Amino acid sequence: MKDIQEFFSTISEPDHRKRLEELFEWTMKTYPQFSVVIKWNQPMFTDHGTFIISYSPSKKHLSIAPETVTIATFKKDIEKSDYAHTDNIIKITWDQPIDFTLLKNIIDYNVQEKIDYTKFWRE
Repeated sequence: MKDIQEFFSTISEPDHRKRLEELFEWTMKTYPQFSVVIKWNQPMFTDHGTFIISYSPSKKHLSIAPETVTIATFKKDIEKSDYAHTDNIIKITWDQPIDFTLLKNIIDYNVQEKIDYTKFWRE
């Protein structure tokens, strides 16, 4: 996979594709300093070369991956928003609204926590 448009073209469900496109647009508008890189056939948002967050579709939900430490930090807020989660991803069903305040808090946390970070992933 070479670019974000190729990624979007792999999403067969039109409503899921539209929702992801809108989420990507919101992220780029809110964080214009971010770059999108494709790794492991997955688009990921980076800031100064370090991973911040990624979004991907599955059959039943939208997956949000901000790294395990971030999920642990925001666990109560994630559960308060009625989202399922694992240690690695937040699962937002296709019929649930996106809590953009929570998402912004998660992204802002990663940006601040990794401001001087030079590696892609946390260790």
